[in-house]
Parts: sequence; C-alpha cells; structure tokens
Amino acid sequence: MPDLTRWRTPLALLILMSIAMPVAFNAWSAMLNNFAVERAAFTGVEIGWLQSLREVPGFLAFTTVFVLLVLKEQTFAVLSLAMLGIGVALTGFFPSIVGLYCTTVLMSVGFHYFEALKQSLSLQWFSHAEAPQMLGRLIAVGSITSLFVYAVLWVCLEVLALEFKWNFLLAGGVCALLALVMWLGFPHFKSESEQRKTLVLRKRYWLYYALTFFSGARRQIFTVFAAFLMVEKFGYSAAQVTVLFLVNYAFNWLFAERIGRIIHRVGERNALTFEYVGLIVVFISYGFVENAHLAAALYIVDHMFFALYIAMSTYFHKIADPKDLASSAGVSFTINHIAAVIIPALLGYVWIQSNSLVFFIGAGFALCSLLLAQNIPSDPAPGNEVVYGSEGRKAARV
Repeated sequence: MPDLTRWRTPLALLILMSIAMPVAFNAWSAMLNNFAVERAAFTGVEIGWLQSLREVPGFLAFTTVFVLLVLKEQTFAVLSLAMLGIGVALTGFFPSIVGLYCTTVLMSVGFHYFEALKQSLSLQWFSHAEAPQMLGRLIAVGSITSLFVYAVLWVCLEVLALEFKWNFLLAGGVCALLALVMWLGFPHFKSESEQRKTLVLRKRYWLYYALTFFSGARRQIFTVFAAFLMVEKFGYSAAQVTVLFLVNYAFNWLFAERIGRIIHRVGERNALTFEYVGLIVVFISYGFVENAHLAAALYIVDHMFFALYIAMSTYFHKIADPKDLASSAGVSFTINHIAAVIIPALLGYVWIQSNSLVFFIGAGFALCSLLLAQNIPSDPAPGNEVVYGSEGRKAARV
C-alpha cells in the first residue's frame, strides 16, 4: 500500500481546507439572493439586515484569541469549518426572515472564525519568500473547487431542478464531512513561533489596520449589493448568477498563483494601487449601468481586482512579529467587520432610494484605500512599516 503519511503535511491540510470552505460558502452565496427573493420575499432592506447580521461574527473575531486558551488553533479551524457546513446545510429548510437570519448567523460564526484561523496558520507555516506564491496557490485551489461546485450547482438547478433545500444540504454536508476527515486524518502541526494568547494592538500596525477597515467597507458593497443588483434590477436567475461565479473563479484558478508572484516582484504598494484605481472605475460604472450584459462584465472585472488583496496579507506578514500572527488575525478580522456590520443595513435604506448612490459610496471607500496604500514603503519590515507616520521615519528615505 502507498505511504499516505507523507501527504499529511501542513500544506496538504491547508489545501483540503481551501477545498472544503468554498464547497459550502460559495454554494450558499450563489443561491442566497434568489432563495431570499423567491422563497422569503426579501427586499433590499431585509437583505441588508441579513448581511449585517452575517458580519457580526466577523466583528467578534477578536475573541479567537480567548478560544485559543482552550483549543489549539488547528483544532478550532476544523471545528469552525464543521459549523459552517452545518449552517449551510440547514439554510434551505427555513425559508423565512427569522429562519434565514438564524441559519446565516450559525454559518457565519463558522466561516469567520475559520477565515481568521486559516490566515494565521498560513502565515505561520510559510516563510516571507514563500507566502505570496503559496497564498496564491491556495486561492487557486479554492477557485478550481468553486468551478466544480458551480458546475454541479448549475446542473442541480437547471437540469435536475432540485429544490433549494437539497442543494444547501448537499453543499453543507460535504463541507462538514471534509472537516471530519481533517479532524481524524491529520496530526497537530506546531508553529515555529509560540503564538501570544492575548489581544495585540500595536501602533506600528496602524496602516494595516486602516487598509483592513476600508477593505471591509468596500468589499461589503461588492458582496451584498453588486450581487443583489444582478437579481433585483436585471432579473438574473440562480443558474445565471452561478455562471457569473464560474467565470470569476476560472480567472482565480488561472491567475491567482501568478498574481502572488507578481506581487512579490512589484511590491505591495504598486499591486494595491492598481487594485484600488481599478475598483474606483468599476464602482462608478456600476452607478450608471443600465445594460444587463455590461453589469455582468463589471461584476467579473470587480471580482478580478479583489484577487490582489493578497498584497495586504503579505504586507502584514513582512512587518509583523511572528508571535502576533494568531492574535492579529482575529483583531484584523474585527476591524475589517466594523464597517461590514453597519454598512449593509445602512445602505439597504439608501438602496431603495438610489442604488447608484450605494456604488458611488463604494468608489469613495476605494479612493480612501488608494490614498492609504501610497504610505506603504517599497521594502516593508519591522521598523519600516510606513513612509509617513510615527513609525515611518526610516521609510521616509524610500
């Protein structure tokens, strides 16, 4: 028999995690808007509140560090994946406002804890030189998984005409089963640096915190309202939305690892500058779009730009104390979700008055990010975190 123990490595575990998460979460995302509109009669107000509730667990991600006093980081990540799967599996059985709110919160607790922990584990297990390409590789793995998920989902919706509840059950069940495989099949891997079990907020990380805040605000407009625009304004079906996702993740599969290598070569400041300029153009275009095909094209381009977010992670990896990675991952997720908790509900009311204004606000957030990105030095490192600011005197010579 082949020796399977050689495959039980940190990279193999991260790859398996990168497969399990999109099986559940991306299927949930592809069906949510249609399920909410067709089964629960949601408007922009209800979808805004649902997405705000979905982000509350992300806002509470700083509590990760307290759970790590009891559970090992790897164990907590696997349990979070299982919770994500269970929440998604139950979604289709509760087609009401309260039911959707409850299953969304359950799913979201698992999703947000998992994402914070996966980021921390990835940065702990990869060196500075490896991180950009390896993070890109993990994105590519998740993307090819998503391609498969969306293809199967399209068949289930269009060919087999399965009800929403069976599709949710299938996707969530597979994720929960893979979590069980990770629990039983992998040993516990140790980090080279013992992680701090206290909250870490450092003045010298201020630029990363600011970029993270505006990233959360900006991403919510894309995640919530760009997708909702396709359904409410242009009448896209769940199967058509799934095809859009297929195109998006085909791009990530083909180019995410290359993007990681490009970021390593051109630097985080240049990569983020390109992303934010592109997003400003896309958001302004959303505000004026009246053609369904052009809206779909903007949605695809929007998603492509977000692949460059790797640069934020590699920037932090370069400036951070290795012992801060676990705690800082939870803190950064909380900062990311300060705006995310407020914006969907608040902009839900703006949406019913003017959906264009929602996207112009998104362009404003992208502009703030662009200005902040210019403060990243060309060679970030501890003691060289910013060009201008209290911790950036050394970088001012760059």
